[in-house]
Amino acid sequence: MEQAAIHKLHQMRQRYIGYQLVAGVFVAIACALLAGSVSYYLLPGKTTLAAILVFFTVLTVVTFIHRPWKTSLEIICSYLNLYFPQLEESSQLIIKPADKLNLLEQLQVIKLESAIVKLPGEPAIFTQQLKKAAWLFAAALIISIAILKLGQFSKIMPGTEGVNTNQSAQDLPPEKILPQIDGVLLKIAPPAYTGKPARTQDKFTINAEEGALVSWNISTNIEVKNVFLLFNEREKIALNSANKTDWQARRIISKPGFYQVSIDGKLSDLYQIQVIKDAIPVIHIKSPKQYTHIDAGEAQRVAINTTVTDDYGINNVQIFATIAKGSGESVKFKDTIFSFSTPFSAHRRRYDLQRTIDLPKLNMEPGDELYFYIQAVDTHQQKSRTDVLIVSIQDTAQLLSMDGIVAAANIKPEYFRSQRQIILDTEKLLKEKDSISTAAFKNRCNELGTDQKLLRLRYGKFLGEEDESGTEGEDNEEIGKAENFGNAKMVMDAFTDKHDNAEDATFLEPAAKSQLKATLNEMWKAELRLRLYKPQDALPFEYKALRLLKDLQQKSRSYVAKTNYNPPPIKTEKRLSGDLSKIAEPVNQQIVKPATDRFEMLKIAARILEQSKHKALSVADKRILELAAQQLAQQASTQPGVYLKAVGAVRRILANNKQISVSDRSLVEMAIQRSLPESKIKPSATGTTADMGLGQRYFNNLNR
Repeated sequence: MEQAAIHKLHQMRQRYIGYQLVAGVFVAIACALLAGSVSYYLLPGKTTLAAILVFFTVLTVVTFIHRPWKTSLEIICSYLNLYFPQLEESSQLIIKPADKLNLLEQLQVIKLESAIVKLPGEPAIFTQQLKKAAWLFAAALIISIAILKLGQFSKIMPGTEGVNTNQSAQDLPPEKILPQIDGVLLKIAPPAYTGKPARTQDKFTINAEEGALVSWNISTNIEVKNVFLLFNEREKIALNSANKTDWQARRIISKPGFYQVSIDGKLSDLYQIQVIKDAIPVIHIKSPKQYTHIDAGEAQRVAINTTVTDDYGINNVQIFATIAKGSGESVKFKDTIFSFSTPFSAHRRRYDLQRTIDLPKLNMEPGDELYFYIQAVDTHQQKSRTDVLIVSIQDTAQLLSMDGIVAAANIKPEYFRSQRQIILDTEKLLKEKDSISTAAFKNRCNELGTDQKLLRLRYGKFLGEEDESGTEGEDNEEIGKAENFGNAKMVMDAFTDKHDNAEDATFLEPAAKSQLKATLNEMWKAELRLRLYKPQDALPFEYKALRLLKDLQQKSRSYVAKTNYNPPPIKTEKRLSGDLSKIAEPVNQQIVKPATDRFEMLKIAARILEQSKHKALSVADKRILELAAQQLAQQASTQPGVYLKAVGAVRRILANNKQISVSDRSLVEMAIQRSLPESKIKPSATGTTADMGLGQRYFNNLNR
């Protein structure tokens, strides 16, 4: 028992030391996060180095300050005495030598041994530093994310686009240069529409905006005769020099590819050219919806809320609208352009725009429609536009028209005219409100609400709703008779619902069912206002219900186009003559040549590379690899980041074919496989019948 108690004390000491070390790691990570987020903007390219340096520095300082490994068992015992009263503040007697204990202490040790072994846990002070360090880590994480977000937001704000971002050797991959080159300085001047300043770098690899002007300044350690740049193995640009050691050239970069530096006929490694394309503006419309219908009683205005973003800046945003007045052949269109009140002179990358269009000021009347779209132009004069949005004003006169009934060409069922009659009665009640008594007004409002309820229940039958009739009496009397006692069928018929429900009604399409539910909802709102003696508030809902019903009626129609056939006229002199001399069979002659496979050289090159594992390359193999390298070079001119390394690997294989490295071979094979199209015909196992083809041979013999 004594050994078990001492062993547990040692375990608690090790656990305490572990908690302190983990707390130090949390503190170091928190400081590293803060340092990394700050150095991301102050020292670009050295973020990782700064974070690692701060992490190890803080961890070393915190560890040597606390020195958890120097925690003794006496300190652990003092913590135990403080948090566990059953130890009676005498746990240090366990670690005291037995020959130095008196009789009373020996008795206390016997009591403490079982108490220490049965301790329920560990003191809270053990994890106190760890909890504080965890909270510090969480706060540092949140602050670091906030700093990064604020940094990204500052790039969007005006006046921050002009920060110079010089690229150093840490930003670009290492390069192989010719031994004659002493140094290189590239100046990349982005186009004016980007708003970015010119930057310099000491690498040949180019990552520039589309249309940027790149200037090369190459210095050599010896005097050379000529220096030129070879782009995509086709185009050459000579560099100029006054002293044969400093060479300059300029070129506008508009497409990706690769290039090489040639000094006195010796070519350098392949250098990549990446072009950053200018994206078109992105327009996100928050409101209104694509189809907006303004019902009677609603404000006749359209609130436009949109967000426009671009990678370099917005130059202008406008609303192009078309107003359609009238109907049929008398319809007239008028085009107009609306501008936003926000100025675009700052050319920011993001704009949150709002504009309210008052339709009456555009001389729009009920029945007219407004078609509009939003167009954005960036600083590169690239345009983008949204889909056309439609806003229409409800024409109450058209809803209440009787033209279809009078002409007998648009006969409406009875329930469509019932909603119209409710609207007419409501408007009549509003006109006579001042000339009738309050009791009569409320009575007529209640009657209109009853009519609206009956109409709503009539439509509810199409969705399987109850009719709210609530008949009682006869069936219950039959159930109460003695001879019907225990008749389960009669009880089920009397007290269970047999009607269809709204979800199982299948005689309507889902779209029609959804619109009919919306119609019932509007009828319920109108009924509620009528019951509250507010006919003026109920009128918009009545109009909307009528419009939805008319739309539902139009959707239920189907149109079948009339078709006819006009045969050519028959010549009576040739009818039934049987003369077929001028009727000849069609003859179609064509020479079909197999199409040349432009990927044949790549396929052969892949096979040669596989065979090169066992034998050296011949002259014919080198020629095929050269042709394959040309095709890969064409691919690298459009996608240098994917195929440029493979082109360099092919050249190394051709230069030293006796010792082909495994990495170069695999690199070229992967590039060839990536450039080959996917095979349409895939290998598959040939199917065999159960009779081993006996039935097919029997059928062939029958044909003989």
